Amino acid sequence: MEAILRGLTEAQREAVCHVEGPLLVLAGPGSGKTRVITHRIAYLLAQGIPASQILALTFTNKAAEEMRSRVQALAPGEPVWIGTFHRFCARLLRSYAPLVGLQENYTIYDAEDSARLLRRVLAELKMDLLRSTPETAATAISWAKNNLIRPEEYVSQPGHPLGRVIPEVYRAYHAALLAANAADFDDLLLHTAVLLRENPEIRQELDARYRFILIDEYQDTNLAQYAIARALSIDHPHLAVTGDPDQSIYGWRGANLNNILEFERDFPQVRVVRLEQNYRSTRRILRVAAELISHNIKRKQKDLYTENGLGRPVRLVCYPTHQDEARDIAEQIAQSVRSGQRRYRDFAVFYRINALSRTLELALRAAGVPYQLVHGVEFFQRKEIRDLLAYLRLLNNPRDEEAFLRAIQSPTRGVGKTTLDRLQQFARQEGVPLLEAVRRAEKIPTLDRRARAKLAEFAQLWDRLAQAAHRPVEEILGLVLSETGYRDQFDADTEEAQQRLANIEELLTACREFDEHYTGGNPLEDFLEQASLVSDTDPWEAEQDTVTLMTLHASKGLEFPVVYLIAVEQGLLPHERSRDNLDELEEERRLMFVGMTRAQEQLQISYARYRDFRGQRKMTIPSEFLLELPRAEMELVDLESAMRIGPGEDLSLETAEESTLGERTTGKKFPGSSSENRVAHLSGRPKLRTAAELAGQPPPPTISPDEFSHGMLVLHPQYGLGRIVALSGSGPQRRATVDFLAGAGRKKFLLHQSPLRPVQRNSNGPSQ
Repeated sequence: MEAILRGLTEAQREAVCHVEGPLLVLAGPGSGKTRVITHRIAYLLAQGIPASQILALTFTNKAAEEMRSRVQALAPGEPVWIGTFHRFCARLLRSYAPLVGLQENYTIYDAEDSARLLRRVLAELKMDLLRSTPETAATAISWAKNNLIRPEEYVSQPGHPLGRVIPEVYRAYHAALLAANAADFDDLLLHTAVLLRENPEIRQELDARYRFILIDEYQDTNLAQYAIARALSIDHPHLAVTGDPDQSIYGWRGANLNNILEFERDFPQVRVVRLEQNYRSTRRILRVAAELISHNIKRKQKDLYTENGLGRPVRLVCYPTHQDEARDIAEQIAQSVRSGQRRYRDFAVFYRINALSRTLELALRAAGVPYQLVHGVEFFQRKEIRDLLAYLRLLNNPRDEEAFLRAIQSPTRGVGKTTLDRLQQFARQEGVPLLEAVRRAEKIPTLDRRARAKLAEFAQLWDRLAQAAHRPVEEILGLVLSETGYRDQFDADTEEAQQRLANIEELLTACREFDEHYTGGNPLEDFLEQASLVSDTDPWEAEQDTVTLMTLHASKGLEFPVVYLIAVEQGLLPHERSRDNLDELEEERRLMFVGMTRAQEQLQISYARYRDFRGQRKMTIPSEFLLELPRAEMELVDLESAMRIGPGEDLSLETAEESTLGERTTGKKFPGSSSENRVAHLSGRPKLRTAAELAGQPPPPTISPDEFSHGMLVLHPQYGLGRIVALSGSGPQRRATVDFLAGAGRKKFLLHQSPLRPVQRNSNGPSQ
């Protein structure tokens, strides 16, 4: 017991030693949350609670694996079930599949499988989407499932672009999934929640089986996950959840922030423990991040602090272009490693969307800097991997139509679209799966002799493969490769073919590693489940000496000595879709907070004046979030005008005009390389951009002073981007106080005489 509690703070010990009754742990970033969860599991085991009665749920496979290894170190040999929500539900449904219309060997469809099936359903329905896309329909169906709305219960939302058609599409899509003995990701949660709701005896049995439930990242749960957690905590309400409302960043996929904000209402007897000490970041990084998140309204107050050192100022850098941004970051990293100060794996670069990685990749390659692009599902989306997994899926579930349609055409074997259309029509008429329809091809009058012969060959191939369905997975895949001649289609002399062949070998290696550690009863089924539920960070190698490139969403739960957060610009961070929605704007702010708090020692935030995006080069507007950062903790660097402002310093227009190329107002050198290298592509005297240049068009006509509002973002021809922090008077006497980003500080204006122009007509967030 002493070993379990050793080294814990008072707050951590309070959470670990809480046994019975509900527990809410509000854990700030870097506060030892995983340590609390794993030590609490070990403490419960030490109290004599059987491992079979403990269930720990989280959101990523990496987090689950980390918890599992820590628990094993604290309590060796105790088989506590630790995994993701989706993995838990997938396993549960194997036992109760018939109650939700499935068989236990059901297939889990990933996003691409689901999209293909939905497009096929829409084609069969001959549905007019009224200028909307299938993705719009998919989003509406996903929303319904995450909110526990089944097809027969769905009512179109007022004003939805697809209006009346969604109920019919949802019903047809659901029926097609059941016919294929398949479930999509959302179904795993929906089916489980419905199962627990409609089968009281099963709910009671599972509630008694899992008496102590721990849920990590509770702020990211959606309504279905909330319903599952509540259903399993009625008779034995020993539900312990950890999370942080300030790190809720998955609202776009259904996460409901109210689940954690209202936990105390759901469980009035709850004990609340706050973990506020940060062990990860320097004081400056933590202060800057805490100031940013304090502008959110929907949150629970925490006073974050750290005993770490003050650290370097957080750097805010303005680059002329996105290429300059990428080149400078690559050069900083390369020089730091060459000097022996850092290793490549110490660095991470975060961005809001994947499309922003391309320029970074080019710059890192040019600088000879190795990197890994973290996008976990990418490997399993490659064509050759999907082709081969289709064979394995069909062996496990002969009703899986999407797997059949891919397998029979990979490699090509002379079975064309016309043959498949006629085969599908026959299968619908007879009410049989496509694989069974192949065996009855002689009874399909619309098929010619050649088509029937090709289908017969496939049936014979399948009979040979089916004999190996219960062997180790590597052996099954090896048989698929040899029987189909799949490798033979690639010309090994081309680079593309060599890459595809290498991917096949990597898949064989994954199968081999799975077999070596597998102890269950159905290796093929479990391997496919594992492959279906892969998450973005699963393939990330923490010990690999490479720079990490990833989205802000993928960075959740990780940490790095040095973090670069790029493209902090209006329309990117915050994302353009959050423009008119306060809840979405607050989530974007939380996303930036998450990225900042991944940094342990150094943090650089940057934006570019010009950025190529969606095929066009445009002038940008710095993110409004930059106005909310405390400048006293920061170093402001403008590489366009070759200026730098140290913590607590101010930048005046006069100072800017007097600065010469490559000089800094502080006289300090830019860390990482010479100033000459960083601004060599510029010529002439430095220049501050005007608002007209920033907007890319002439100034619009003067607007009424009454149209300005508190918290509004505005542009000034000389001072750039600012936020209105105070207003007084009305009409011609209406005055505004504006806080500017680029070192100009706060200034007052008589609005009817000022050149201020709104960036947004309505404020999207609280004022500073």
